Formats: sequence, C-alpha cells, structure tokens
Amino acid sequence: MKIRLENLTKKFPNRNKKHGEYVIAVNDFDFEIPSGKLIGLLGPSGCGKSTTLNLISGLETPTEGKIFFGEDDVTHLPPENRGVGLVFQNYALYPHLTVQQNIMFPLQNLRGKDKLSKDEMKRRALEAAKLVQIDTLMERKPSELSGGQQQRVAIARALVKMPRVLLLDEPLSNLDARLRLQTREEIRRIQKATGITTIFVTHDQDEAMSISDQIVVMKDGVVHQIGKPQEVYDHPTNLFVATFLGTPSINVFRARVQGEKLYIGEENVLATPGIQDRDVICAIRPEGFLLDQEGPFTLGLDRVEIMGRDTSVVCTHEAAVSEVLRAIVRTDSLVDEEKNTVRFSLLPRKVHLFDPETEEDLPFEV
Repeated sequence: MKIRLENLTKKFPNRNKKHGEYVIAVNDFDFEIPSGKLIGLLGPSGCGKSTTLNLISGLETPTEGKIFFGEDDVTHLPPENRGVGLVFQNYALYPHLTVQQNIMFPLQNLRGKDKLSKDEMKRRALEAAKLVQIDTLMERKPSELSGGQQQRVAIARALVKMPRVLLLDEPLSNLDARLRLQTREEIRRIQKATGITTIFVTHDQDEAMSISDQIVVMKDGVVHQIGKPQEVYDHPTNLFVATFLGTPSINVFRARVQGEKLYIGEENVLATPGIQDRDVICAIRPEGFLLDQEGPFTLGLDRVEIMGRDTSVVCTHEAAVSEVLRAIVRTDSLVDEEKNTVRFSLLPRKVHLFDPETEEDLPFEV
C-alpha cells in the first residue's frame, strides 16, 4: 500500500500565548512512502514524528493537507476504517486474557460481512503468532511473558487484522539493549515476510538506520532530509542531520577555507576544491581520522579507550565545538599514550563543511 502525504500540517493550541497562538507539531510534510517498504521516522523528542504517525493512523486530524492510501483520500476517514495496525511503546495487553485471546481481540469487534467464526479467529491468531514466533505461548497470560515476548504479542495483535499499513511508535523503548537488537531484527523479518508498508517511529538512530529502507529525519515538525540510511549518513544536508546521525557523534570544529585548503586552527588539514575563501563549520566522522605520525592534523591526546573491535582515541582541540572529540581507529593501531598529542590524516569523504549562518552543507570535490 503506497502512502502519500501532501502538505501535511498539524497545529495545536499553545498553552503559553506569549509564544504564539499555535504550536506547529508537523509543518508542511510532503512525502510518498513506496508500497511494501519500511520507513523510519527519526528525530529528537518533540520533533513531530509521533504526531505524524497519529495523523496517518487517524488518531489525529490534520490542520492542513491530505493523506492518501493508494489512490484513496483517507484524510477524514475514521481510524477503524483505514486498515492500519498500531503498535505502541506501551504494549497495552489485557492482563486477564491469554496470548491467544489478546491476539484475537481485534477480530472479535468485526461486524457484518467482516464477522468471523470463532474457529477462523483462532486460525488467524495462530498464523500471526507463528509469524512472530510465539505460537507455543498461546495459553500464557502477559504476566508470564518476558518484555520481548509481550512486544511480539502486541505485533501479532496488530498483524492479525491483515492491515494495509503497520505503524510502530517507539516499540522497543521498554526493552534492554540485547533484546532491542533481537526484536528490531524480528520486526524487519516480519515486515519482509508480510510485505506490509510499515512506518517505524524512533529517536534511536541505530534502530532506524539498521532496518529501514528509507529514513525521514525530523526536527521541530520540519523534515530535514529523506533518503536511504547510508546516503543520509554519508551526505547530510545540514549540520543538524550530521550531528544527529552517528555513534559516536560527529566531531565539530570552527574552521576556515583559504586558497581551497581547510584550516582548523593554524593547520592546513585538507584540500577542499571548489570552496571559496570563507569561515566554515567542519564536521568529521570519528572513522574519518587515520593515525599518521606525519599527518597534518594535531589533536591533544586525552586517553585511549579499547572497545573490542575498535579503539576510541579521545582528544581535544581549541577549535572544537565540544570539549571531547573521538577518533575511531583499528584496535591494532598503536597510539603512544606517553605523548600529549596525536597526529592524523583525514579521509575527505568523512569530512563535511557547513555554512556557519545557515548550517547548510557546502559540498566540495573529493
């Protein structure tokens, strides 16, 4: 099911009238979600991603704009008639019902020509349970399940209606780190197996980037960038996107370009063909640093952290925006911890320049 959002806007009354009459939660959102794809809505808390999901589901009504499922205008269609399956951060399982009864519950509300027999409801509940691999737990109550198992019940309950669209609102927030990883892989497997168009809301960029076909990066109700996860990571359109994506965070410096060369402090660290002389904000991914005793870029050495597969070299620099900088290098790379400084070369494709005023990307030839 293709979903098309046209100029979608949602305004809420502002409780603090000093700051305007309305709060704009979603601002002029235009996007077409391809059929059968998993889309990640990503951004910090309060950016409008959950409101966007609620608009698509019908739980909220847009102030302006339209929503289409395929060629059908569903902007004012009630939620129960949209054919959506919803999974929230709070699993909202009925504690007195078994797993089977929880999964069957949405089917029991069907009326008229859609009404199902009890045997058909049980059959569909079992199919949904098998899909999320909880078919051996059908007689248990929610209190007898782990957090991950409860989440699977919630997903099965959403799938049992055979929805046209599956909407997931931060569904992994209540799980521990290992279970989050396992469950997000399960969500991707289920989505591929069913082919249901899925929208996944999260503030966790690792989640969004690992399982999404495309990500939508939002801030303050505005869409900042849409694209395949790796493309957005490699080519951020502005400083916000660059700093929001990536773990550890991208390293940001005050810098300048002079004679098509990038200067951070007094050091010429990189050639930047095509950029005129100007002040810039320079952002360097942690993996963009190469240990090099003759390298052009000198950082103060704070400490070295061994992280198993990689080593994090924690550094400082007077031109850095943040107090701590991190360079990620291979574990077999040797860093002389007796010295106060460490030198690097830079990978040009991991270096991004931005306008200090607009914070928009300034591309240069790599």
